[in-house]
Amino acid sequence: MNRREFLQGSAALGVALATTGCATTATRDRAAAKPIRNSLRLVNGRFITMNPAQPRAACVEIHAGRFAYVGDDRAASATQQTIDLGGRSVIPGLIDSHLHLIRGGLNYNMELRWDGITSLADAMNLLKRQVQRTPAPQWVRVVGGFCELQFKERRLPTLEELNAVAPDTPVFILHLYDRALLNRAALRALGYTKDTPNPSGGRIERDLRGNPTGLLVAKPNASILYKTLALGPKLSFDDQLNSTRHFMRELNRLGVTSCIDAGGGFQNFPDDYAVVEKLNRDGHMTVRIAYNLFTQRPKGELEDFSNWTKTVRPGQGDAYYRANGAGEMLVYSAADFEDFREPRPEMPRDMEDELSRVVRLLAGNRWAFRLHATYDQTIARALDVFEAVNRDIPLRGIPWFFDHAETVSDRNLERVSVLGGGIAIQHRMAFQGEYFVDQYGAAAAERTPPIRRMIEMGLPVGGGTDATRVASYNPWVSLFWLVTGKTLGGTLLYPAANRLTREEALRLWTTGSAWFSSEQGVKGAIVPDQLADLAVLSRDFFAVPEDEIKSIESELTIVGGQIVHAGPAFASLAPPPVPISPDWSPLRVAQSSLGCATDAFAGQIASAGCSCFMF
Repeated sequence: MNRREFLQGSAALGVALATTGCATTATRDRAAAKPIRNSLRLVNGRFITMNPAQPRAACVEIHAGRFAYVGDDRAASATQQTIDLGGRSVIPGLIDSHLHLIRGGLNYNMELRWDGITSLADAMNLLKRQVQRTPAPQWVRVVGGFCELQFKERRLPTLEELNAVAPDTPVFILHLYDRALLNRAALRALGYTKDTPNPSGGRIERDLRGNPTGLLVAKPNASILYKTLALGPKLSFDDQLNSTRHFMRELNRLGVTSCIDAGGGFQNFPDDYAVVEKLNRDGHMTVRIAYNLFTQRPKGELEDFSNWTKTVRPGQGDAYYRANGAGEMLVYSAADFEDFREPRPEMPRDMEDELSRVVRLLAGNRWAFRLHATYDQTIARALDVFEAVNRDIPLRGIPWFFDHAETVSDRNLERVSVLGGGIAIQHRMAFQGEYFVDQYGAAAAERTPPIRRMIEMGLPVGGGTDATRVASYNPWVSLFWLVTGKTLGGTLLYPAANRLTREEALRLWTTGSAWFSSEQGVKGAIVPDQLADLAVLSRDFFAVPEDEIKSIESELTIVGGQIVHAGPAFASLAPPPVPISPDWSPLRVAQSSLGCATDAFAGQIASAGCSCFMF
């Protein structure tokens, strides 16, 4: 830390520390971590434990990466470093049951994020500044995490506005899974001309002369968006390492300590997992990852999973990086498309046959699996397959589940329950709810998904984001949506009967999500012997006005007993900054443009508690 940062941190320290020895940096980097004490003691906190037998506590002690004591304050021992939390609320570390961290980490440092920005004018100012500092042949990418209705202008930029701020630098803006905007420079870089045919799965909008305008429309699926994005320049391996570390630190800033990586398009195994594997070997993991394997080959899915079941075992790995199972893509013929501007897609006739072969293979090898399914009709057909497999190979005892399930019926929830499955839900409706209402009506949107009914039935339910391409990775937007039933555009989707209490919502993001990586009882609660993952909150989740839930972040995040993030109130405990690479990365200016940091402090962005979230 330089002199200015030190003085800023010292001034903000206040009541944060009451240490029995010298306050030192504690870092999750296991190879380099040298804490001065062998035990950490947190006092004067309001701990929400998620343990029904002991729901609240004032003091927690951590030893060897696990909670050793949870209860009232007691005298410290000579071996303990003590941190006074100043009465702040503390929750278990949040677990995102559906996140694309591995793929997102490879690209995070070259993406300009509009997550949480409430003005299109501010968003375009960020874009203009990034264009000015992005060297050829790099692109400026705004890749998901926002929706047009979050802006007070309630619209996207026009193609004319894009071309005005970026006449020479390629710009790609992804909006949900329905469209992408490209400026003329991007069209030139891609070689898209009047002679370029529409690719399968999408449409290139053209003017009266047949020339591409820059609008790509996902119809009937998002493959045109994925394929076009994949044509852009990539970061070097070293920059991908740096990028992934910064993405994990950003998640830590929001209180996320674990996730289940759901695989993703253009995320090939094992090649695209090499970055996170190296980070784990080197002791640089600050978010625990349980990863799923996602086939990339239509009609080659069975071969992929057959090969993987010979070399990978669910649970293989350690507490920071471990294999979880298969999916969310099991077979391409069973993956419906969640663009609510378009009518529901009908799955092809060969879905059942292809899905059956893969599920039988997985069940026979006792592999956990997950399946992307938006609509009840897709879920019903998949359940026909699962029930047939279950007659020969019992599925109970295998952690399997559907992802999304926005329109799942009570009848199909009952079928899921009988087979011992679960549902991982995400806050996609917070971004697309208005489009769903336009397509299907407000009444149909009231149970999208029927979360309350899932809980009443005793189904395993986990919370997540599906970030980074559509929804934001900010867990507090999800928690806001679960509690209020509102979209980011302000539309109330759900009646009280389908909204959750704050404790219920938090449970989905802690103990609920732990089930989906077979780690229930291992993490997700502040309980002796569980993994010592927690977040000290900037605001009391149980007391802030509903509309302010989105603005909560973590003041102090601990993973395995090591401090991985410290905000201004605990600045002297912050882990060492990780320099940002490449030097043109949007991370260097995105937050400074909103009054949060300057280029001089770019190396501190991920750990200094600054935020571009403006909700």
